[in-house]
Amino acid sequence: MSSIADVAALAGVSKATASRALTGRGYVSDKTRIRVQDAASTLSYVAHSTAASLATGLTHNVSVIIPSVDRWFFAELLEGIQTSLLAFDHDLTLYGSRENSPARSRLFDETLPRRRFDGTIAVGITPGSAEMDQLLRIDRPLITVSSFDQRASAVSIDDPAAVRIATEHLIDLGHENIVFIGGPDATHKLSHSETHRLAGYHAAMDAAGLAPCVRHAVANSTMPGGYAAATDLLGDRRRRPTAVIGVCDEVAIGAIIAARRLGIAVPTELSVVGIDDHAHAEMFALTTIRQRPREQGREAVRLLRERMKHPNAPIEHIVAPSSLSVRSSTAAPR
Repeated sequence: MSSIADVAALAGVSKATASRALTGRGYVSDKTRIRVQDAASTLSYVAHSTAASLATGLTHNVSVIIPSVDRWFFAELLEGIQTSLLAFDHDLTLYGSRENSPARSRLFDETLPRRRFDGTIAVGITPGSAEMDQLLRIDRPLITVSSFDQRASAVSIDDPAAVRIATEHLIDLGHENIVFIGGPDATHKLSHSETHRLAGYHAAMDAAGLAPCVRHAVANSTMPGGYAAATDLLGDRRRRPTAVIGVCDEVAIGAIIAARRLGIAVPTELSVVGIDDHAHAEMFALTTIRQRPREQGREAVRLLRERMKHPNAPIEHIVAPSSLSVRSSTAAPR
């Protein structure tokens, strides 16, 4: 196997010059760079990533912290991040770690401080939390997604506004008995996005004079979670709502399935709205708030690259677009 010394000898330059020519870091004349590249090609030389890291101080690796990889939003977001990182010759190390788990505590206390990365993209970190403080103490370029702490650049949608728009859509149709489905109860901590989405629902109901009608049904943010919560909610004829809002599309789709199995027609007897525009939203004709997680992933990588180049640049908060997509899961109450 050829070494950098072999390449340098064939090209007639020093090892340092050969390294600069192949990594693109540091000045080398075009003529010399071509000569070194030709020598490397002749010898079928491939730079060892660890050696390159030691020479340049860069790992060409970014850590990505994400709560879950089995939900649509996170999977789409990760696809956007990975594609963009590969485009500028960076790998990623993925840490899929659920909140409040022992593994997550070890990740923040032990793993991340000891590993070398060029930067970190963290998804769903609560602003001002101990986890955020730990990431900032590591002192490497940091970008957050789905939340914004004024100490780090971020990309997110306006979660309260998204749910406010969804709630107002139902109110404009004439609904008053509207239930928000999703997120744990008061004895458990809601995620950052769940907290803000629930706040948007409360704000819209309060503004419409419907505060006495506010109801929150606890549910895991999954299709089975939405199905289970909606089955309980809709099974009581005396307290059955005319409309529900899912904290995400998975929950909303679960509610539609529950309604169908109970013989409740959507939208004539029950209107349903979700958040995200999941890949299955069109299949269920789900009215939803559309966001584009792949684009958010690409934007997060762009922000990270800027932070790597200019560590002291001003903090940026990119508010990603979201919009109401009306399909046939909502209608005026009978």
